[in-house]
Amino acid sequence: MKKEILFTLKSPHRDDMRIAGYRFGKGDKAACIVGAIRGNEIQQLYTCSQLIKTLTKLEYRGAITKNREILVIPCVNPHSMNIGKRFWTMDNTDINRMFPGNINGETTEKIASGIFEQVKEYAYGIQFTSFYMPGDFIPHIRMMETGYQSPSLANLFGLQYVLTRKPKPFDTTTLNYNWQLWNTNAFSLYTNATDQIDEISAKHAVVAVLRFLTRMGVIKYNSHSGYIASVLQEEDLLSVKTTTGGIYRRLKNPGDGVERGDVLGEIIHPYEGEVIEKIISPTDGIIFFAHTSPLVMEDVVVYKIIRRLHE
Repeated sequence: MKKEILFTLKSPHRDDMRIAGYRFGKGDKAACIVGAIRGNEIQQLYTCSQLIKTLTKLEYRGAITKNREILVIPCVNPHSMNIGKRFWTMDNTDINRMFPGNINGETTEKIASGIFEQVKEYAYGIQFTSFYMPGDFIPHIRMMETGYQSPSLANLFGLQYVLTRKPKPFDTTTLNYNWQLWNTNAFSLYTNATDQIDEISAKHAVVAVLRFLTRMGVIKYNSHSGYIASVLQEEDLLSVKTTTGGIYRRLKNPGDGVERGDVLGEIIHPYEGEVIEKIISPTDGIIFFAHTSPLVMEDVVVYKIIRRLHE
């Protein structure tokens, strides 16, 4: 394992921001794994740390395939992470909406450019990322339909679900989208948490990456075969929204099976303590996404449900 500084951003008022990378093996650029780009992605940072720990042991045992290199970048935004802020500390911009970046542009464009220069030539790109809404998922692989996506390769992670979706205009500046345009097979891996650590799903994510790298001939690692993934499209998921705002009590979790009419959650009056809304499942299915924030507004998606096949 070789640790190096991939990009340095000078700072006039505090220590320089240094983005570190960990290289395993040497030779062809086989796989790049990127962790926390946003400052609250603690789960993504932790998952990368556990992957680095495991790859270090595998390299020591000679389990990295000859002429293959793996790069792991655990954190792209340490300044924001140090103060618990999701986006860039100065102007609240999202680095993952700045790719491929501009080295002569604004600060976050410079950071995105510096990182993309380091990661753009790898055959496989894996990003541990988070959703724009606060909530938990069933661990899954997400891909954008750019014309370069490969759900069959995504199946090799051995997770239960692969989700594909049509990109929206703002997606064209994400790492995943630009990776694909540069002929990298790009995958976004979602786990059960973001700003807190979920040990079980972090372990599943590490094993999924190791399983994929083994099947692609990058490392030698023994694991169980995992799942044959169900491939979903985002429009296949049924969104359940609130009709009022208040304190949110979650009653169902990702992976839970539900039936039509089940109570998924409750909204409590913030001053008087009474339940003012019961969130009811409109279908039979499996909870794919569940909102986590303790407060909720009106007309917010609090659940996404995979409908049963007979629906």
